[in-house]
Amino acid sequence: MRFMVLIKADANSEAGVMPSEQLMAEMGRFNEELVQAGVMLNGDGLHPSSKGVRVRFSGQARQVIDGPFAETKELIAGFWIWKCASLQEAIDWLKRCPNPMLGESEIEIRQIFDAEDFGAEFTPELRAQEERLRIQIEEQQRQQDA
Repeated sequence: MRFMVLIKADANSEAGVMPSEQLMAEMGRFNEELVQAGVMLNGDGLHPSSKGVRVRFSGQARQVIDGPFAETKELIAGFWIWKCASLQEAIDWLKRCPNPMLGESEIEIRQIFDAEDFGAEFTPELRAQEERLRIQIEEQQRQQDA
C-alpha cells in the first residue's frame, strides 16, 4: 500500500521561516531510516502558499486565484510518499517522526489508490494507458538524473 503523508503548514512555514539546522538534521536521520527500511518513495517541502495559485473549476470556466491562502491549518507544507504494509505501519513510522514545526503540528496520512481500487471502470485499456504513462515518467526522471 502507498500512503501520502501530508505535513500541515503553520504560520511560520507560511511566512517562509526555514527549519533550524537541528531540525534539518533530525529529519535527515528520520528520512534515512525510512529509505533504509524501503518505506520512503518520495518526499519534499513546499514553498509558502504566497508563491502558489489555485485554479477554481466551475463548468467550463477556470478562475486562477493567487496565494497566499487564508486558512493556514488547511495548507500543506510538505509531503512524503511511503510504501507500507498497512495504515498501522504508516502510523507507527509517523510516531517516530520529529515534530516538523516549532510548535504544535499535525500530519495527515492518506492511502493512495491502487489500480485494483477502481473496479471495472478502470478498463484494461485505461490500465495500459496508465502503465505507459508511468513508464514514460520513470524514463523522463532517469534522463533528468543522468
